[in-house]
Amino acid sequence: MNTQKRAEIFKRLRAQTPNPTTELIYKTPFELLIAVILSAQATDKGVNKATERLFATANTPATILDLGEVALKEYIKTINLYPTKAKNIIKTCEMLVNLHQSEVPETREALEALPGVGRKTANVILNTAFGQPVMAVDTHIFRVANRTRLAIGKNVIEVEKKLLKTVPKEFLQQAHHWLILHGRYTCIARKPRCGSCIISDLCEYDAKTDEA
Repeated sequence: MNTQKRAEIFKRLRAQTPNPTTELIYKTPFELLIAVILSAQATDKGVNKATERLFATANTPATILDLGEVALKEYIKTINLYPTKAKNIIKTCEMLVNLHQSEVPETREALEALPGVGRKTANVILNTAFGQPVMAVDTHIFRVANRTRLAIGKNVIEVEKKLLKTVPKEFLQQAHHWLILHGRYTCIARKPRCGSCIISDLCEYDAKTDEA
């Protein structure tokens, strides 16, 4: 895929959604961090239901530590893998209090040192909370990048590196959100909705559908 086509794809996605952001509901970097930890193998809608209740009671490292792991589980028990996530959240809050003055760190290394935080989660925080032009490649972005031929890769790291290298700089800050939304609602896994896709004529997918 050439540079002109890539630029046109992102121009159209920007025109469709000028101010994209995560569908997780949060007010602070810490709330976003907790929501993203909970979002692994869970829907944003499900996470938002759980965090609405949780954050009304505890939305800082100190208040979640005061809540304790047992009580925390009650707030997040509707989320997949909640026992493990509760343990990780408590350990993360301890590290934030003891090592980072209760603030979410703004470097990848410090973020990835937190329990329950991998590369993708760190990238979401760096991009969404701190405005860094990084690419958090989830299943949606991996699929869209490979299917459209925006960035072909065998794994998420390959796709991430190719996107960072090839997405035009003016679009890089928001590209992560545009691609997730496109994969979530249009370029879906089983039957992509090529019939209503605004970039269908630019996409290099060989098996386009008539689905709208």
